[in-house]
Amino acid sequence: MSPWPKDLVHRKLTGVCAGIARRLGVSRVTVRVVALLALILMPPLALAAYLLAVLMMPPRYELKRWLD
Repeated sequence: MSPWPKDLVHRKLTGVCAGIARRLGVSRVTVRVVALLALILMPPLALAAYLLAVLMMPPRYELKRWLD
């Protein structure tokens, strides 16, 4: 199974949500809204999952595409 890399080009904080969105093929905004809702509804679990993802997801380095 290939890793789910963080997207450092489109990141806001660490690139976790952008990396998940890229891997699942959905909008980055959608993933960020879901993450924010999870943080509001269940803060300890969402924060722990986010911090775990920060530590576990490898970075993905690439040049920023001008047409993206």
